[in-house]
Amino acid sequence: MKLGQLIVWFYGSKLSAMDDLSNYDKLKEDAQRFYSSTGRITSPAFNEDIYFTAEGFNHIIYKRARSEREKSSQILRFKLLPLAVKLIKLSTTFQEFEETLQQFEVKSFKKRVTKSKPVKYWGIIAIIEGRKIKVILRKIGDNGQMHFWSIVPAWTTNKFRDTRFFTTMKGNPDED
Repeated sequence: MKLGQLIVWFYGSKLSAMDDLSNYDKLKEDAQRFYSSTGRITSPAFNEDIYFTAEGFNHIIYKRARSEREKSSQILRFKLLPLAVKLIKLSTTFQEFEETLQQFEVKSFKKRVTKSKPVKYWGIIAIIEGRKIKVILRKIGDNGQMHFWSIVPAWTTNKFRDTRFFTTMKGNPDED
């Protein structure tokens, strides 16, 4: 499925995932076809290629090993994939960064051993085509490839950002 076709499919359908539960298998298949055909794209924010690996698509379906996301959440993420690709192509900056140390099981001299590797995450946040999304990119190790990790649809942000503080002062402190 080409990007243009998927965007028509995206706009021709509602973003309400509840209506699409009966079409889950077809939506998943279409999204996987689009995702696989994307392969890799160049990001101006990082000046390097972002790879769309099977691991990234798997993360859209599962939170962690053997813990599947709700079908409605998966469907919404499937539908937002074209916007994720567009955002990566357009964005010249990233808004979030986090680095952690994680354990990975690797083969070493024909034995499985656990090794620690640095894992870096970047978040690109934008309102694109009327939808607030965050695309998460990931890189394992210092020499790993940067790859698509997840797309987060309209999430809640810091609750204190929109809080209004009330004062018990009388008068106007700017004038007094």
